[in-house]
Amino acid sequence: MPINILMPALSPTMEKGNLAKWLKKEGDKVKSGDVIAEIETDKATMEVEAIDEGTIAKILVPEGTQDVPVNDVIAVLAGEGEDVKAAGSAKPSASAAPPKAEKPTEAPAAAPAPAPAAPKAAAPAAAPAPQAAAPAAQSNGHAGRVFSSPLARRLAKEAGIDVGMVTGTGPHGRVVARDVEQAKSGKGLKAPAAAPSGAPSIAPTMSDKQILSLFEPGSYEIVPHDGMRRTIAQRLTASIQNVPHFYLTIDCDIGKLLAAREEINAAAPKDKEKKPLYKISVNDFVIKAMAVALQKIPNCNVSWTESGMVKHHHSDVGVAVAMPGGLITPIIRKAETKTLSTISNEMKDFAARARSRKLKPEEYQGGTTAVSNLGMYGISHFTAVINPPHATILAVGTSEERPVVRGGKIEIAHMMSVTLSCDHRAIDGALGAELIGAFKQLIENPVMMMV
Repeated sequence: MPINILMPALSPTMEKGNLAKWLKKEGDKVKSGDVIAEIETDKATMEVEAIDEGTIAKILVPEGTQDVPVNDVIAVLAGEGEDVKAAGSAKPSASAAPPKAEKPTEAPAAAPAPAPAAPKAAAPAAAPAPQAAAPAAQSNGHAGRVFSSPLARRLAKEAGIDVGMVTGTGPHGRVVARDVEQAKSGKGLKAPAAAPSGAPSIAPTMSDKQILSLFEPGSYEIVPHDGMRRTIAQRLTASIQNVPHFYLTIDCDIGKLLAAREEINAAAPKDKEKKPLYKISVNDFVIKAMAVALQKIPNCNVSWTESGMVKHHHSDVGVAVAMPGGLITPIIRKAETKTLSTISNEMKDFAARARSRKLKPEEYQGGTTAVSNLGMYGISHFTAVINPPHATILAVGTSEERPVVRGGKIEIAHMMSVTLSCDHRAIDGALGAELIGAFKQLIENPVMMMV
């Protein structure tokens, strides 16, 4: 019987992928482990290996095809001894993919993105699951739930519409595709339910049609969102809506750090081409200081789940890396145990592979905190959005000479402002202040990171 090759799920949150390139063609023989294609996800380009032996009988999805749903049949493999021509002409078996639900299914009323299948305590950083949902409508489901078809949910998600706010016209009030299409133009939307305890409700976002109507036709062009931009929008929206942020800013004197950095780089060993084996940056010190600070204040090295607090043993620090169309946060694992030179070389490797979308999911998913540094752009101060399941993120500004008062005298010092964003469900104000205080002590006295 022909073997269906399916679009794989290359990360826990992947729903669609772009088939970038076929590395095998029809008629080629493959064995288990052979790389047969390259798939682009929202974060990286990854190689797909064959898991069966046989001959490529038919390629159903040509390279360059975008938004191929996970588990769709992309090619057919003829097994050993099978007629390749017959296998290629046979209709792909629907049983190879997970069956699609035919009956009404239930979805959270206000989930902006599907939660990953893994247990909450082990949820990856790339898949923040919203913890609080808006009050659900009662007319087409039970309390806290809304009935909708899979197609309607997909269309609503693509349009940025909360399916729980759509009036269902299907059987028993079920939301179907035509309801979502009407909702795009503002029709068939329910009035927002009153928020509890007198809190203001969140107004529905404007539809594409409503936004475009504000501008003169021909005065703009539309650039379609790619998978990365959509994912960033969904997850950070979920974070800012569902994670109660608070912010702590502190100024750090990094004069000793700059002197130590210069001395370390001057003493760096060189390779055969007389190039230094490493070059430490200020950001490398920041990563190390944040990792050690979390070990000193372990109650901040946590992740919130509804069932309990996840307390991490190691400091896995995600570092935001800008790339065309978005950003990604590769993770320095067990950063508290690593030398500055190791952290520096890992980050250079991660940054290069991130920009070419060659990172593996395990290299950017998870982590216990994150660092976002905009100092190289001259930004002195900003606040960053937490990337769940992290409970903190450190926003780092530029280092600059500023006047400071010491012993009643005005002196010039190299100062750097940092802002810690905290998840108030997991970290209270005083605890967050302890963490940023520990960071300040380490970054101002870098020799303490080595103790």
